[in-house]
Amino acid sequence: MTSPSTNTAVTALAPDTLHTWISEHQDLVVIDVRSAAEFESVHIRGSYNVPLPLLSEHADELAARLGSRVVLACQSGARAEQARQRLGKAGIDTAYVLTGGVPGFAAAGGDVVKGKDRWDLERQVRLAAGCLVVLGLAGGKFISPRIRMLAGAIGAGLTFSAATNTCAMGQAISAMPWNKTAKEPTRESAILALPVNTDVKAKANADMIAAARA
Repeated sequence: MTSPSTNTAVTALAPDTLHTWISEHQDLVVIDVRSAAEFESVHIRGSYNVPLPLLSEHADELAARLGSRVVLACQSGARAEQARQRLGKAGIDTAYVLTGGVPGFAAAGGDVVKGKDRWDLERQVRLAAGCLVVLGLAGGKFISPRIRMLAGAIGAGLTFSAATNTCAMGQAISAMPWNKTAKEPTRESAILALPVNTDVKAKANADMIAAARA
């Protein structure tokens, strides 16, 4: 079996390794941190959809339910790495980030479930940013030179996004109506529906017994 590679920033897991883990480890939990619309379009069979904003809001509660074999997936790995960092602060420091995201897993022959075809969020961000830059340059030439500042603002925003590994434009676009589904995940439907690891259950039972005897 291929060993997952690690570095100071990301604990990465190759798609072929995840394919092996799915068949060998019953305690494996795969969490897809993309939007509900992206998840509905295509996702790894058996994975759980906990969008990054929801995960960030309930990271402590989520970490309390998970065991040590957790794999985080998104479109390219960027959002999954953000999720890994948030879970790390909540006590889960052994989560893996799927390299290549869900598309990489599918390309490697992994079992995925396909639904309605949609543009992924990262592609939408590239389109929006490109259109705004073109608009700023064209407006600066034909309307007013000041409009060129729009292109500069987009460039600065993308630079900040890369430096902080965040994306305000992506969060804004994810709230658009076409990126919503009829069944948007909630705390109850996403986090509380996750299986509780047996070690977590055992520890909780032990704590209850100890408290009762105290």
